[in-house]
Amino acid sequence: MSTPSIVSAPPSRERTPAVSGTWAPLRQRLSLGALTSLVIGSMIGSGVFSLPQNMAAGAGAGAILIGWGITALGMLSLAMMFLQLAQAAPGVTGGVYGYARAGFGDFVGFQSAWGYWLSALIGNAGYLVVIVAAVSNLLPAAGLGAGDTAVGVAAASVLLWGYNALALRGVRTAAAVNTLVTLSKLVPLLMFVVLVGVAFKAPTFSLSMWGDAKLGPVFDQVRSTMLVTVWAFIGIEGASVFSARARSAGDVGRATMLGFGATFLLYMAITLLSLGVVPQAELAQMANPSMAGVLQKVVGPWGAVLVNIGLLVSVGGAMLAWTMLAAEVPYSAAKEEVFPGGFGGENRRQAPAAALWWSNGIVQAVLLLSLLAGNAYLALIKLATSTILLPYLVCALFALRRGAGSRALLLTGAVATVYSAWLVYAAGPVYLLLTALVYVPGLAVHALARRRRGLPVYAGAGEQVVAVLLLAAAFVTLWLIAGGVLDLQKL
Repeated sequence: MSTPSIVSAPPSRERTPAVSGTWAPLRQRLSLGALTSLVIGSMIGSGVFSLPQNMAAGAGAGAILIGWGITALGMLSLAMMFLQLAQAAPGVTGGVYGYARAGFGDFVGFQSAWGYWLSALIGNAGYLVVIVAAVSNLLPAAGLGAGDTAVGVAAASVLLWGYNALALRGVRTAAAVNTLVTLSKLVPLLMFVVLVGVAFKAPTFSLSMWGDAKLGPVFDQVRSTMLVTVWAFIGIEGASVFSARARSAGDVGRATMLGFGATFLLYMAITLLSLGVVPQAELAQMANPSMAGVLQKVVGPWGAVLVNIGLLVSVGGAMLAWTMLAAEVPYSAAKEEVFPGGFGGENRRQAPAAALWWSNGIVQAVLLLSLLAGNAYLALIKLATSTILLPYLVCALFALRRGAGSRALLLTGAVATVYSAWLVYAAGPVYLLLTALVYVPGLAVHALARRRRGLPVYAGAGEQVVAVLLLAAAFVTLWLIAGGVLDLQKL
């Protein structure tokens, strides 16, 4: 099948199916509210509950303000990019994968889909670990451990297949449950903002405005805050991933902007208000989820209980959103004949059944492997973050290229490209090397899909060079691990 065409005409205003190619008609369509809930639900997971400590650990209040300003510009550029691409290229479905393929061909499209997919699966394993850990905190007698013990992994596995069963009931059913859970998770977060806002004291906020010698120069402080925000905003593309199931192509962009705006304001309020209740130095040493410690200082022990319950609901909801997102990417790619066709299998409810079974089978394997990591949650989340950055960068480059006929898209694409490139740099060399290990198995899957279509594995020398570089990076990574230079226990 040829690369989806890109048309410049705006999409129809009312209930225009955002479907291209030879996709079969989809009965289960998602409304603007459902799409917005997917964006918010996929972004707000576990990270928000640790934001106060994570930000204070590397920066003073002044640097945090600057960091949020830069993040606002960068993430707004990404949100605007997905909005403008939805308008400029309504015939392209699949979000991150679709834009990469439309701009740079099957190979880059496949690699973007593969990286995004595995990033989601690795992140899902991290979510399951933290869900079990949260239950263990609330119910110590359950004996589940920290979430990355053998008992904890067993409990996480039961949860995993429960989510799989729910997602198999159909995208619209799962999206309705996600909307309910998203609304539920916002209640404790908004309560935190109100209660901590009432207790806010300006002198406490300004006590360590620019940090101390331990935190280093302001530039380094700002950089540390931006690293924290990367994971917090992953999921901003959630609506575009489901573009083929949207009731209206225009809803995709609107849901992206609504979800980003609401989430950004919430994140910033939680971070900055906490610094007005607990001094930066004390907040930096607080145990996570640090929101619990902050609220406990304001209202007493019940505040910590409220936050822990909110954490459980939030991560549980994010896990559902990402279970759906993770399956939709290989499903969409299979429909466009970039992934092997087996991933495109549906059940009678039009749920992407084959992709769900494959996806959650891999999550199960990652859970078992997490027993080898010293801090499974942090290691999984950092690897998931670095894996998804390259697809973001490719999307931004597509927007830059597509912007030749639109000044607005050209400007947005330029800012998004610079920001995405900065995030790749900020991720650091260690996790980028580990990312190569994630991408290399995709070379074999890509080759299989191309051969089954009777096509050569690579369309040109450039694709072969990229494949060789990936293999070389993976070899170097394995060599460093074998030599003890990279210690997986210390990630």
